[in-house]
Amino acid sequence: MPDWEEIVRQRLSGLALDLSEKEEVHAELAAHLEESYEVLLREGVSKPEAIRRALSIAGEWQDLRRKIQKARRKGNNMTNRVRQLWLPGFVTLFTSMSLLVLIDFFGPRPAIFHPTDAYNVSFQLRAWSIIAPVAIVYVPWLLTLFLIGASGAYLSYRAGASQRVVFLSILFPVLPYSTFFLIGFPLSLILGEKNFTHNVMFSAFLVGLVAWVLLPGAALLAGGLPARLLLSRRLSARGSLSN
Repeated sequence: MPDWEEIVRQRLSGLALDLSEKEEVHAELAAHLEESYEVLLREGVSKPEAIRRALSIAGEWQDLRRKIQKARRKGNNMTNRVRQLWLPGFVTLFTSMSLLVLIDFFGPRPAIFHPTDAYNVSFQLRAWSIIAPVAIVYVPWLLTLFLIGASGAYLSYRAGASQRVVFLSILFPVLPYSTFFLIGFPLSLILGEKNFTHNVMFSAFLVGLVAWVLLPGAALLAGGLPARLLLSRRLSARGSLSN
């Protein structure tokens, strides 16, 4: 009985994978070759011919090694992307949206900022202020974003993410709003026909950008960046102590 694992190990020597991954690949391929070999024997094929045919199933071993390495690396990259970006990002997004709903439902009420309607302004300015956008700012929600940004940085950094991916994980809760404003703002300027309409739309998007992107983004970064810096310092300190 051929030692199929040893045969596979020799044919796939130089496989650029971790030891555990190598052993897994060797075991899976050896089991497949052994099964094909036994099927051929049951069909009446001689042992030498059955070995030759079973090995021919793998094709060119160098080409097979390249394909295995490519497939494994692609799988690892996908796994790392999920652990480093998508999982921390969706955790922070879900948490931030849940807290926003709870605050909106149970209170406290948001702070509302309206353009001035003082009596000494002109009639035209007072008329504009009536239809001008109102800024609604959920101050308690902004305060919770400090912790949410820190949690995003922690989850992403602990998964081994790069600095750029950690940065994206921190800001993940405001990315949907950013996309909306990046697409909607140019459209509002194109679709507006009159200068007055242009001014109102511009003001509305400017207020929305500040209230839903800039302020939350600043709060997330204010919590996430110090957390990331603290984590990197702690890991560096542990590494120096272990050395």
